[in-house]
Amino acid sequence: MARNEGSERLGKGGDCVCPKCETRIPHQRGVPCQQERCPECGAKMLREGSEHHALWLKKRTEKQLG
Repeated sequence: MARNEGSERLGKGGDCVCPKCETRIPHQRGVPCQQERCPECGAKMLREGSEHHALWLKKRTEKQLG
């Protein structure tokens, strides 16, 4: 898979989500969320619906359960 193919399938809408404080900002077309920094805590953002976001959600759920 080429470097940009994964991000293209997510479409032009959606949000970037902070994995530390869960702040959400609108995704800007042409700017990968991982290049964005959270305006609240400075962490790298994750694209909602991406593979990285899914892994973060899974890890967060497992942590909450136990």
